[in-house]
Amino acid sequence: MEKNVSKARFIVPSVVGIFLFMIPIKVDGSWTIAVKIIADWISAIAESILPGLCLFILTVSAVLCLMAFAKPKFIMENTLLKEAFCCTPFWAATRVLGCIFCWLAYFNLGNEQGRGFSKFIGAITGPDQGGMALGLIVGLVIIFLIASFLLPLLLDFGLLEFVGALLTKFMRPLFQVPGRAAVDCITSWIGDGTLGVMLTCNQYEGGYYSTKEASIISTCFSAVSITFSMVVLAQVDLTQYFGIYYLIICLIGIVCAVICPRIYPLRKKPNDYLIPGKAMPETLPEGFTSSKEYGLHLAMKRAAAHKGVGEFFRNGAKNCLNMWFGVLPTVMCIGTAALVVANYTPVFDWLGMPFRPLLSALQVPDVAAAASTMVVGFTDMFTPSVIIAGTNAVPMTRFIVAVVSVTQVLFLDEVGGLILSSKLPINLFELFLIFLERTIISLTIVCPIAHLLF
Repeated sequence: MEKNVSKARFIVPSVVGIFLFMIPIKVDGSWTIAVKIIADWISAIAESILPGLCLFILTVSAVLCLMAFAKPKFIMENTLLKEAFCCTPFWAATRVLGCIFCWLAYFNLGNEQGRGFSKFIGAITGPDQGGMALGLIVGLVIIFLIASFLLPLLLDFGLLEFVGALLTKFMRPLFQVPGRAAVDCITSWIGDGTLGVMLTCNQYEGGYYSTKEASIISTCFSAVSITFSMVVLAQVDLTQYFGIYYLIICLIGIVCAVICPRIYPLRKKPNDYLIPGKAMPETLPEGFTSSKEYGLHLAMKRAAAHKGVGEFFRNGAKNCLNMWFGVLPTVMCIGTAALVVANYTPVFDWLGMPFRPLLSALQVPDVAAAASTMVVGFTDMFTPSVIIAGTNAVPMTRFIVAVVSVTQVLFLDEVGGLILSSKLPINLFELFLIFLERTIISLTIVCPIAHLLF
């Protein structure tokens, strides 16, 4: 009887979690997942108040992280508040700047066409800079809330232990990560890259992933959702190629996940843990005859250790506070700054120039136009397709840019910002280097295929 109860405690929450995060659902002709549907429904209802909610969240984050330097009791004696608001001076400055940018964008201050200080402020608040960044965090605030409280269904009841035991023999030699990382991958691929990074952060902070594993999973297993991939392809007016387009994206994603862990900087990451002793063994212990039996044993053990509804909501609140008060300000700050640099300076055009010889060698038409989009994707995933759509580039070039902009994946105004603001052990330089590696791998795969298609 007790065994059946433990098995039910594992199976029921895990099945609900799989349905919410991993089962694709077709709505209005587009594939998505249940969590995203719930978040979109709530966002539609609360649409008018979400910008104000984001402004409130970023203001609270900036004020309390500054107050935390004085170590007041109400923060230092509360575990949730201490973890959410105690940060280094660099990240405090990031939160303060994110708050300032949010206030400027919310009230649409300044004038891009004006002069002097007004023009300077307008450059920050414009619809393609601060306005776009504010729109992004408005889109994230509810999905962070919903996902934070529902992710424990995947994390806390044994699903990762069960999947890990089944898939380690496949995931470890191919991608150098444990089998449980397959759940992160599927969640990212079907749903949203930010959900996969949230899951990875949680597992790393809990001691289930090593520094190297967490770095690999967050940079190689994040993906742009199917829905948004279609939006990118529509922007370049090539939706008739969606089938082959998404197959190429999947192929490149797998190849990147095989190659990148084996080269610098991911290859050099240490295999240490924030909390030693939590990672599951990857060899079958004595007394077990199969990986399935061992996985079920680990899953039931994890489910039995769960402390009930109180722990479930505490974990959800912790996830939500970290996402709202830590990640949203970072996305606003880094996203706005990166978009200002992309739209008002030639920096990314200069950075794209080294790609011209490679693009020429791969016989890509409109080399100058394509090269200008290669590095700008580090700021925002949608910008390259907007830039190339505004040129007279031939369909082959537009197709190549649409593929690469999606497979680069580490854009600062969302996934990249989330990684940098988390405890994941990746700095800005390493993130940019991995971004360049993914770009080169993507080009060497998509360009020959594009020559066959066009």
